[in-house]
Amino acid sequence: MPEERLTFKEMCARFDVTPRTLRYYEYIELLSPEREGRSRFYGPREVARMVLILRGRRFGFSLEEIRQWLEIYDKKGTEAQMRAWIELADRQLKALKEEQERIKETIRDLQKLRDDVAREMEKT
Repeated sequence: MPEERLTFKEMCARFDVTPRTLRYYEYIELLSPEREGRSRFYGPREVARMVLILRGRRFGFSLEEIRQWLEIYDKKGTEAQMRAWIELADRQLKALKEEQERIKETIRDLQKLRDDVAREMEKT
């Protein structure tokens, strides 16, 4: 059974990304589609990489971090990539928790200010 290959247009549709985004991911070497003339085809490897790229973006990783992480698999294999993933995830979790605390504090401050102004308005 032949491997599934997606066209450029199908890849954009499957992952709900713009053509510009897909071309950029190729430009920065996150993806390497097969080329036949002017056509591009994306096999299972590229589809899997796209899943990981979009997941990484959702978690707040930079494209450069994602590129380096994907490169580890190509150069050193799965175990090295998993170890790098744990380090990246630990760092990102710490950053997200710090951001969460800042957001909670901002919400408390905004709520207090809103309540203070509402009380002042009730006095007049």
